[in-house]
Amino acid sequence: MDHYDPQQTNDYMQPEEDWDRDLLLDPAWEKQQRKTFTAWCNSHLRKAGTQIENIEEDFRDGLKLMLLLEVISGERLAKPERGKMRVHKISNVNKALDFIASKGVKLVSIGAEEIVDGNVKMTLGMIWTIILRFAIQDISVEETSAKEGLLLWCQRKTAPYKNVNIQNFHISWKDGLGFCALIHRHRPELIDYGKLRKDDPLTNLNTAFDVAEKYLDIPKMLDAEDIVGTARPDEKAIMTYVSSFYHAFSGAQKAETAANRICKVLAVNQENEQLMEDYEKLASDLLEWIRRTIPWLENRAPENTMQAMQQKLEDFRDYRRLHKPPKVQEKCQLEINFNTLQTKLRLSNRPAFMPSEGKMVSDINNAWGGLEQAEKGYEEWLLNEIRRLERLDHLAEKFRQKASIHESWTDGKEAMLQQKDYETATLSEIKALLKKHEAFESDLAAHQDRVEQIAAIAQELNELDYYDSPSVNARCQKICDQWDNLGALTQKRREALERTEKLLETIDQLYLEYAKRAAPFNNWMEGAMEDLQDTFIVHTIEEIQGLTTAHEQFKATLPDADKERQAILGIHNEVSKIVQTYHVNMAGTNPYTTITPHEINGKWEHVRQLVPRRDQALMEEHARQQQNERLRKQFGAQANVIGPWIQTKMEEIGRISIEMHGTLEDQLNHLRQYEKSIVNYKPKIDQLEGDHQQIQEALIFDNKHTNYTMEHIRVGWEQLLTTIARTINEVENQILTRDAKGISQEQMNEFRASFNHFDRKTGMMDCEDFRACLISMGYNMGEAEFARIMSIVDPNRLGVVTFQAFIDFMSRETADTDTADQVMASFKILAGDKNYITVDELRRELPPDQAEYCIARMAPYNGRDAVPGALDYMSFSTALYGESDL
Repeated sequence: MDHYDPQQTNDYMQPEEDWDRDLLLDPAWEKQQRKTFTAWCNSHLRKAGTQIENIEEDFRDGLKLMLLLEVISGERLAKPERGKMRVHKISNVNKALDFIASKGVKLVSIGAEEIVDGNVKMTLGMIWTIILRFAIQDISVEETSAKEGLLLWCQRKTAPYKNVNIQNFHISWKDGLGFCALIHRHRPELIDYGKLRKDDPLTNLNTAFDVAEKYLDIPKMLDAEDIVGTARPDEKAIMTYVSSFYHAFSGAQKAETAANRICKVLAVNQENEQLMEDYEKLASDLLEWIRRTIPWLENRAPENTMQAMQQKLEDFRDYRRLHKPPKVQEKCQLEINFNTLQTKLRLSNRPAFMPSEGKMVSDINNAWGGLEQAEKGYEEWLLNEIRRLERLDHLAEKFRQKASIHESWTDGKEAMLQQKDYETATLSEIKALLKKHEAFESDLAAHQDRVEQIAAIAQELNELDYYDSPSVNARCQKICDQWDNLGALTQKRREALERTEKLLETIDQLYLEYAKRAAPFNNWMEGAMEDLQDTFIVHTIEEIQGLTTAHEQFKATLPDADKERQAILGIHNEVSKIVQTYHVNMAGTNPYTTITPHEINGKWEHVRQLVPRRDQALMEEHARQQQNERLRKQFGAQANVIGPWIQTKMEEIGRISIEMHGTLEDQLNHLRQYEKSIVNYKPKIDQLEGDHQQIQEALIFDNKHTNYTMEHIRVGWEQLLTTIARTINEVENQILTRDAKGISQEQMNEFRASFNHFDRKTGMMDCEDFRACLISMGYNMGEAEFARIMSIVDPNRLGVVTFQAFIDFMSRETADTDTADQVMASFKILAGDKNYITVDELRRELPPDQAEYCIARMAPYNGRDAVPGALDYMSFSTALYGESDL
């Protein structure tokens, strides 16, 4: 017969004061145990598709008892007897009791005959033994187990809840708040704990039992009325029920913790991979855009018309205003994403991200520099081409005017020079013809300047690559050939007249005088008409004022010119008077000139009409130049404010990034406020862009009121946006590093103070400054150790150390020192009197991370001591701290 031992030494059965015979006979406790133990057994038996109704009757044949043990242990028991005789039942119960005893439980006073006979007390005692062994014994909380462990678990979980004080497994649970607190702690959505009242235990208990049964799959093992109506509820019943909560919640919590840990790692990896993909795509798109844009900016195919060049300028302004700004933002965001990704990978102990070939940040910066160089060259070419076309149009119009005047003057001159009229003329006519010829030669000489001007203009049009140069050259060549022919014909006629002059002596002095005075005056009027109709191009108000002054001076000569005109007309009138008086046989026209008084009067009247037109044109141009001057002053006033403002903000941001006022979060907030103020300043930049567009549309190419150009402002603005974004990103990365490495604010301030002391206001330290900084902080290292440190803080061998690399190194060194101190403390304990320690002892006695840390440090020193594979105190200290520290 097996016996149940109330004094057994197992933790889950000591002390066995609960196994009190009188208490077991207490009807209230018996009722609670029946209900609780029956429900507990059924919660397991239902997994096998069965259950019990009467705990002392249904276990008598031993079949369901063996089935219960198989379900809760997961093991197979001996094959049961299927007979219905008493001996078969006793055999089955003994098999069950033997299995319980095999699990380390010593049974006293519990035999198979009592169970087969339906002894309630023994049956309940046996079930309680099973519950202790399989439901409570394995509970372990902070080095306590079984009952004490379960009680400690309940206390820990309910500690934050008011009116809950778990001290035992009986009266501490009477008000029901303990059960509700356990459920709310793990599943707060199931119970509104704030609405529970300590003075309503029935409601509290029923709420907990119903929620546990419905949502947690914990069967209702207790009756609220029995617990409330009993002075001291049954401890075994309460422990059994509470253990179900422990198993329900502990398993779910472990699974959830493991799942959350895996999900977090996967989420971090997925986020990093997404950042890598985003960087690659953004870099590819930006480089492709630059590749497509540069050929357009390098296209120098000239246009023949001003309208076509103006369209190119408008397209370039659209590029500057619409297409480039989003790409500037993409470039800035690309750098921010790259720095953030590298920081996250470094904090996750992952290898640094290496973009595809040709997609490094430096590659993108080089491509961007090429884009801006092409952009600058394209703008300069556009402006030069516009100036060239403007000059060409002016010269072409001037060429056409002078050529037309000259062609009008030369019209008929060749035919006149080829006449043979002197052969039948009288002497007076010959003399007249000679004088007329002299006047013509004078007129021809006066037109020499115009012909030279026409040739010079044609030459300049060719040098400026005028698109219609062939027609200009053909017309100029025709004029020059005609001019040469006129010279030859004039010389030939003079020779003929001089040969005949000896025979002819009559001359009319008045006609000669008329011709000599009329020709220059006619040339003066033609020159005046030409000047008054001449187009002009000015770029400043001073130039238009100069033209106005010259015009006023010309108008001042008009009275004298009018006197000269009247004098010339007086000569002609005198000739007419003499002819009438003396009946001179005249041909009716002046033999010395073709200029008639009517022509002089007509040209004079034309000059008088052109003067007010010239006045109006000069006034309109003066008004336009005044408007241009207003635009220059307006742009200069704004540029002289915005330019210094941008420079000031750049300096302020630089000061904020190196000063140590407040925490990193304070610096970050300060920088974001600066960023907001800078973004709010954008409308003024846009207004300045609008003024600049008006200036370009007005073809204003210089501005004496400011040294700032729109290009200066744009570059400064883009640099300001990039600097504030990059500075914010650096501070954010410092915060990430500080939080990940556990660096305190005081340590961060100390690192920043040391860095700023040796920084030459460039935001970086060179090698010598960095060495001096380390020495000032207590480092004493040789060249090899310093080279090792430089390989950590400057892996790309740029020769400089950034603040981010500096704090990464200092945080790593701080962590290594802490680990070494912990290991040295452990060494003193483990070494004891023998004063040395082996590798095997390190792996056996120290945590894995500390053990591997020590073994890596010990490698260079193995073999120095008498004991192979071991280190004494001095060698161990040298391995951990280094010889320089000792």
